[in-house]
Amino acid sequence: MHWVAIEPGTPDAWRFEQYEVPAPAPGEVTIRVRAAGVNPADAKHVASARPGVEFPVPIGYEVSGVVTAVGADTEIVTGPVAVGDEVIAFRVSGGYATELTVPAQKVLRKPAALTHAEAANLLLAGSTASAMLHAVGAGPRETLLLHAASGSVGASVLQQARAQGIRIIGTASPARFDAVRRFGGIPVSYGEGLVGRIRAAMAEAGVQAIDAALDAAGTAEATETSLALVDDRRRIVTIAAPRDAAEHGFQASSGSDPETARFRDAARIRLVEAAERGDLVVPMAREYPLSQAPEALRFLAEGHPGGKIALVP
Repeated sequence: MHWVAIEPGTPDAWRFEQYEVPAPAPGEVTIRVRAAGVNPADAKHVASARPGVEFPVPIGYEVSGVVTAVGADTEIVTGPVAVGDEVIAFRVSGGYATELTVPAQKVLRKPAALTHAEAANLLLAGSTASAMLHAVGAGPRETLLLHAASGSVGASVLQQARAQGIRIIGTASPARFDAVRRFGGIPVSYGEGLVGRIRAAMAEAGVQAIDAALDAAGTAEATETSLALVDDRRRIVTIAAPRDAAEHGFQASSGSDPETARFRDAARIRLVEAAERGDLVVPMAREYPLSQAPEALRFLAEGHPGGKIALVP
C-alpha cells in the first residue's frame, strides 16, 4: 500500500492504494517501512502543478525500516547492507508506504539510539538545519538569532549549534520556552516589541551583537527583525520566505537548489553519527497509522505540533 497524489490538490484528494513493489536492481534496496516522516513539503509539493512534476506522484520523502531485499553488488551510503538491517532513507519518492524500493545512495544505517518514528524524522529537518548554519557561515562563539526555535528545524538547529559552540537566541511562544531551553537556546517571545526583547536578552547574556539570523518562520516579523539586527544581509537566511529574501537581498535556502541539495546529502552521515552518540535527538509529537495520512497532515497544518509526526504502517 502507498499514498499517491493523482492530481494537484490537498491530502484529502490523495489515494491510499495497492501497488506492485519492484524488485531491487543493482544499486537498489527494498525497505519494509516501520515509520514514515511527515513534513510540510509532503503536501506542499503536490498542492499545485509545477514544472517537471508529472502526476500521479507517490508521497513522502523519508522513512525508517528494515531491508527486505538487496540488489546485486549493492552497498548503502554507510557501507555493506544485508536483509534484516535497520536503515533510514532520505530524499526518496513514495515514503508513505508499507514497502518501497529505493536507490542505495539514499539509504543509511539507522541510528540505534533512535526509534523508527524518530529516525524517520531525522534527516530532512536535520539537513535543513545544517544547511542554514552553513549558509551564514556560523562559527564558534558567535550569537545567532533563530526564528521558530521550538519547531522541528529549530530543535535541530539548536542542537547542532550547541555542538559547535554557537549561542542561539530563539523566538517561540512562551508555552514553548522549555523546548528552546532544553537544547541550550535563550528564548524570547515573538510579537510586538520583539527587537526590544531580543536586545534585553542580549544584554543579560553579555552579547554585543547578533552575528547572523536564521528564519524558519517565514513571517514579516521575522524578516523585519533580522534586517534590524544583522548588518550583513549575506548572513541572513530563510527557508520560509523566499520572496522576502529576493526583495531584501538575503539568502533563501531550498532543497530544490542543486548546491544546497548536495550539501544536505553530504551532511547525512554526520547527522546519523550525532544521533548514534545521543548528541542529536528528534522530539516527537504524535504517531498516526499510515492509513490516516491526511489526518496527520491536517494536525501538522494547524501549527505548533510540539514535535515531529510519524506515520506507522
